[in-house]
Amino acid sequence: MNDYSQLEKRLNYTFKNKQLIIEALTHKSYKKPYNNERLEFLGDAVLDLIVGEYLFSKFPNSNEGILSKIRASLVNESGFTLLAKAVDLGQYIYLSSAEENNNGRNKPSLLSNAFEAIIGAIYLEAGLSVAKEISITLLEECHPKIDLQSLSKDYKTALQELTQATHGVTPLYEMLGSSGPDHKKEFEIAVILDDKTIATARGKSKKEAQQKAAQIALEKLRS
Repeated sequence: MNDYSQLEKRLNYTFKNKQLIIEALTHKSYKKPYNNERLEFLGDAVLDLIVGEYLFSKFPNSNEGILSKIRASLVNESGFTLLAKAVDLGQYIYLSSAEENNNGRNKPSLLSNAFEAIIGAIYLEAGLSVAKEISITLLEECHPKIDLQSLSKDYKTALQELTQATHGVTPLYEMLGSSGPDHKKEFEIAVILDDKTIATARGKSKKEAQQKAAQIALEKLRS
């Protein structure tokens, strides 16, 4: 667990101060005097700037509204989770055994936060240009095509187009239930195709749960 060499190789960056990478990988459940929340806060701001500048240069003729929409589709929990998975970040995170048993290593919120913390740590140690190079390399690897059309098409629409082409039908979304107090409810949704449940997912809203379930269904059908 203490060997980060593969992660550093994947990031193409070696930390001089190993305490920084340890802090970036420490979830608050791990009960240490430090955790990755402060670095996550910093990394969030750094990534916002990096992606903003990248889009500003990449799309010289696009207006502020379009640039904002593209950035919003990249700079979010699912966007950073994708980048975290690209470097297998989940296996390196320090978690409590309870969080571990709760499938914490695969939780989007946890992966996304850890990725932000790693970028925050790199920024602190090596500066903006190094953090930018690492972030953009991963971004372009995970998104071979970055434009509004390919990014803004939501998973539900993409799934509908795929199932109409392959099965001649559109998928149905069924609410399986909800849990938690009113201010922090979580909804569970199933995607049904040809009377079979092909994916289920949870989200903070019905819409979010539907999108997540559609994403899982898409990955299954494409593979």
